[in-house]
Amino acid sequence: MITNYKLEGTPNSPVLLFSNSLGATMHMWDAVVPYLLPYFRILRYDTRGHGGSETTEEPYSVDLLGIDVIDLLNDLKIDKVAFCGLSMGGLIGQWLSIHHPQRILQLILCNTGAKIGEEQLWNERINLILNEGMQAIADRTMKVWFTDKFRENSAVPDQIKQQFLDCNPLGYTNCCAVVRDADFRESISKISVKTLVITGDEDPITTEEHANFLTTNINDARIEVLHARHLSATERPEKIANLLIDFLVGHSIKEKGMHVRRTVLGTEHVDRTIVNKNSFNDDFQELIAYVPWGSVWARPAMSKHNRSLITLAMLIPLNKEDEFKMHVRAAFNNGLTVAELKELILHSSIYCGFPAANEAYKLAEEVLHELGKEI
Repeated sequence: MITNYKLEGTPNSPVLLFSNSLGATMHMWDAVVPYLLPYFRILRYDTRGHGGSETTEEPYSVDLLGIDVIDLLNDLKIDKVAFCGLSMGGLIGQWLSIHHPQRILQLILCNTGAKIGEEQLWNERINLILNEGMQAIADRTMKVWFTDKFRENSAVPDQIKQQFLDCNPLGYTNCCAVVRDADFRESISKISVKTLVITGDEDPITTEEHANFLTTNINDARIEVLHARHLSATERPEKIANLLIDFLVGHSIKEKGMHVRRTVLGTEHVDRTIVNKNSFNDDFQELIAYVPWGSVWARPAMSKHNRSLITLAMLIPLNKEDEFKMHVRAAFNNGLTVAELKELILHSSIYCGFPAANEAYKLAEEVLHELGKEI
């Protein structure tokens, strides 16, 4: 099985995995991802039979689609993830949390249910698509997926519609059978991970009733209702992203700042600063968590990799040895390469002066040897 996936973000960040809706691809999350990259490594994939992933002919089941996720994680050597799935993706998330709970840190279930739709309706849809193709229900699906206002004022629904039309009819109908047959109503109480349930107030498929059933029967779950229809993540990306950050990281700027700080500087470094915190420096430590890390490094418009490059470039002329070495280590947590570091310092020699660059090379080499990097 060939699974098309995309993994992005800094290597020292925890992984957040997204699973798409029936008839959509990983690109349904495109507008959500930038808000989350300061906090997470983002793993997206196309479900079997969708997008760039392989369409196989055997009957599909939720077990099969769940095993695809486990195989992908094993191939990427990722042990645990936070999982966010919408609609069919939410069914996959439920299966994973029941059968492989050790791989799931937290669970987000968007616009889904323990059981979605009736068998007869799914069989009718399968027959219609196999006979007439994806265009037979494309317009109707967009009305179900997006509010009228969003369809009238945004180009996104047309882009998503094209993804839907490009879907392989066999892959789509095989996945229709997955949604038809998946039923977690009797087993959902086995889910033990902390869970956030998100639904849309106008979703005609997975209603607030479906969401309330999930939150009632999952031990540690809460619900959020947005003004949206079925593809809430595509219609309300910033709102969805903020809900995920609040759920997975924390509500306060300090909590968010400490999370980002740990992903950049490393947990051991941050733990040392906490141990060394006292009545003399505590206000300064609070300021560090709140301003640089919670208010600037957490901004989504620039990658942490680029922020590391800029930080190092500014520290070279300041000649702050400890701070420079700390941020060289941090830069490797943010994906910097030895070649990039070499070029950055070389470039700085022109604009910051040869003595400053000479000192930067010396300090950088100390860190490279400490980290076991080849020069």
